[in-house]
Amino acid sequence: MDTAIAIAIAYLLGSIDAGVIVPRLMGVDIYAHGSGNPGASNVMRTIGKKAGAAVMVVDALKGALAAAIGAWVGDPLGFWCALAAVVGHVFPVWHKFKGGRGVATAIGAVLFLEPWWGLILAIGWGATVALTKTASIASLGAMVLYVPGYALFGQRGWPLVAAGLTAALVIVRHSANIRRLIKGREQTVETQ
Repeated sequence: MDTAIAIAIAYLLGSIDAGVIVPRLMGVDIYAHGSGNPGASNVMRTIGKKAGAAVMVVDALKGALAAAIGAWVGDPLGFWCALAAVVGHVFPVWHKFKGGRGVATAIGAVLFLEPWWGLILAIGWGATVALTKTASIASLGAMVLYVPGYALFGQRGWPLVAAGLTAALVIVRHSANIRRLIKGREQTVETQ
C-alpha cells in the first residue's frame, strides 16, 4: 500500500508543470507560443532566460522530491517514483495530459539518487547546451548516458530497469526533435 501511495504522490507531483504555470503567471499561454511545448527551452525562447531557468529548477526539484519520497519508503522505490514523476511531467493530469519532455525532472531525480552522477550529468547537459546551443542534443545525450552512469556508480537490477524506462520515455518524447535534428531544422535555445 505504501508503494502505491508513494508512486501516486510522485506522479501527481510530476504533474505540476512549471512550464505551464510560470508563463501563465506572466500572462502567456505557452501552448500557443514557440514549439507549444511546456518545457524550459520553449519558455526560455518565448519569455526569457530567467523564466526558463525557474522552470528548469522547479522541474528538477520535483524529480528530486519524488525520488526522495520513494527512497524514504524503501529501496529501490526511489527509482520507480522518479519514473512516476517523469510520467507525470510528460502526461500531467493537471494540464490535460499535455506536458514537457521530462529531462529536468529525470536529472533532478538523479541528483537525489546518485548525487555525483547527477552532478556530472547536469554539468554535461549544461556544457553541451553552451557548446551546441541546442537543448535537445544535450537532453538526448544525457538520456543515452542515464543508465550506464547509474551502473558505473554501482546500481544494479530493478533500479536500472526503472532508469531505463525513464530514459526511454524521455527519448521517445524527443522524437520530433530527432526528426528536426536529422533535417537540420532543430531550434536553438537562443531567445527570440
